[in-house]
Amino acid sequence: MLTLLRLIARLPLPLLHAAGILLGWLTYLSDATVRRRMRDFSRQSRLPVKLWKNAAEMGKAVAELPALWLRPLTRAAALVKHVQGWELIEQAQQAGKGIIFLTPHLGCFEITSHYYSQRRPITVLYRPPKLAWLIPLLTEGRKRPNISLAPANAQGVRQLLQALKRKEAIGILPDQVPGAGEGVWTAFFGRPAYSMTLAARLAVKSGATVLLVYAERLSWGRGFRIVIQPLQQTIPDDATAGTRIINQAVEQLIAQLPNQYLWSYNRYKRPRGAPEAPAC
Repeated sequence: MLTLLRLIARLPLPLLHAAGILLGWLTYLSDATVRRRMRDFSRQSRLPVKLWKNAAEMGKAVAELPALWLRPLTRAAALVKHVQGWELIEQAQQAGKGIIFLTPHLGCFEITSHYYSQRRPITVLYRPPKLAWLIPLLTEGRKRPNISLAPANAQGVRQLLQALKRKEAIGILPDQVPGAGEGVWTAFFGRPAYSMTLAARLAVKSGATVLLVYAERLSWGRGFRIVIQPLQQTIPDDATAGTRIINQAVEQLIAQLPNQYLWSYNRYKRPRGAPEAPAC
């Protein structure tokens, strides 16, 4: 499997994205659960989402992974054609602060850490996939020079804190559903969603600069455009309130590129052992 994926990784990005479009449309047509989530969750957002475009972007997200994970890092990072907001990173570093990158399931979130690691070290929080055969691929693809992986457990949290104490950067998927006991129920597009408190707690404890990031897929496989934006509100010393602020910021980010959000992700699921969601 790994050998086959290495061969696929050599294909040009336009061809990978063309295959991804077909994959996305086939998945949308054949998988009723995915189709229902995309329809219901995007409607919940009240954003102008075109489902046929969103299905195509979902497929592109899968098809581009071999190129991102298995090409030499310099070639993978070279797929980024434009960067907006890099001055925010320089300002944080000049102030002597660590950086917390909040990178939701929007656009090509995988490439953001690849690009940043070409310039400075970054530690990325990750949760191992449920499919065991994917673990070696994910580890090889994400563990590159200047990229450290922090598992989603107590040891990983310590890694993240240590990186921030060194005034380095960390990366977190703020809209990833946490395990029971690691989150709170708070609104996400007007519906209760079990949301991680980790990002808010780390921001308060470390005093790091919090930045929102996504990588837009450019049309016709032309590459990616990274967009970096500040978190407009200060995170308070209250995990629930801080998590609510982060969710609102993520909503605003998604509104900039709604067709490239991963609406098929089960954002509103209840983790096993978590309390019941409050009534709307």
